[in-house]
Amino acid sequence: MDHNLSLITTLAAGFGIALVLGFLAERMKIPALVGYLVSGIIIGPGTPGFVADVHLASQLSEIGIMLLMFGVGLHFSMSDLL
Repeated sequence: MDHNLSLITTLAAGFGIALVLGFLAERMKIPALVGYLVSGIIIGPGTPGFVADVHLASQLSEIGIMLLMFGVGLHFSMSDLL
């Protein structure tokens, strides 16, 4: 059986590097989000080393944006708008 492991390796590398860099950012007293952003830069296609499947990473980022927008919509209220 031929298995395509690009999804697993992309997710594992992304979560693993984000975990380590998020922890290091918190230890340096800066927000963990900075570590997450740096991990995205490291895994991205613009840097040498491990490069995730660009097409798959693009699809996963679009899903992440949809989930982020859904989360923002859950916290939105009309009284805040008025």
